[in-house]
Amino acid sequence: MTDKHHHYTLEVEWTGNNGIGTENYEVYSRSHLVRAAHKPVIEASSDAAFRGDVEKYNPEELFVASISSCHMLWYLHLCADNDIVVHAYRDNPEGTLCEPAGAPGHFASVVLKPSVTVAEEWMVEKANSLHEQAHERCFIANSCNFPISVVPECSVGTI
Repeated sequence: MTDKHHHYTLEVEWTGNNGIGTENYEVYSRSHLVRAAHKPVIEASSDAAFRGDVEKYNPEELFVASISSCHMLWYLHLCADNDIVVHAYRDNPEGTLCEPAGAPGHFASVVLKPSVTVAEEWMVEKANSLHEQAHERCFIANSCNFPISVVPECSVGTI
């Protein structure tokens, strides 16, 4: 089997020049746009803790979302392969960013909290166990150097 490589191209454009550029730390906006071909534009900023706009997504939120999204997509794939019928999936992930004194900030952990609804009772145990495989296969999780834990919940229901 040959190696596969995937390439991702985006555009990130700073839109926060208030007329005097980055003359000093306090005067410029952290607003920016994230674009990819044929997709909606994402309005972003830095976290409010770093002088950002609370009404826009920040890189840290998008990073945690990418971990959650990748896990979910692998999980749904594995469920389909194992005849587990998922009717609903919702995650409320949480990430912790640390800023040690005198050192660069970094993520210390992410906790995924997926809540899954499956079609039948017999599916619950297998559905819960597939989170481990999804985590092992997640491209984003495999690119991280901090702990990512998964605390799943599963119930039975219909659409």
